[in-house]
Amino acid sequence: MYQPFTMLSEMVKKHTGKEPFDAPKSVLDAINAKKFGNYVSADLGEVPIDFLSDLDITGGNSGSPTLNDKGELVGVAFDGNIEGVASDVVFNGETTRVIHCDARFILWMMDAIDGADHLVKEMGLQPQL
Repeated sequence: MYQPFTMLSEMVKKHTGKEPFDAPKSVLDAINAKKFGNYVSADLGEVPIDFLSDLDITGGNSGSPTLNDKGELVGVAFDGNIEGVASDVVFNGETTRVIHCDARFILWMMDAIDGADHLVKEMGLQPQL
């Protein structure tokens, strides 16, 4: 069973301080301080890191934009599940899943962690933190 979203709180729970679960201190500090701005999902009550969809991608699609039904950028595709590999030949919507980095997490990292407000503004958005 795959959950549809991964949240910041789950990053904290998985943090061990060792590869591959060694979250940077600046990220952990921002999460613990609840420095979230408007990047929190109203439905989920947290900042989502990534989400699943039943879209069809193949090797080389990593980094492709994920758009919602209004044509708005909501994420970036970066991986799929092993059950979806056969969809390169015959698509099966029952098992194929794509993992997307959530745009709110990307913006949160740029704003709260990396100090990249100038890039957020360049995208026509207003930094929240």
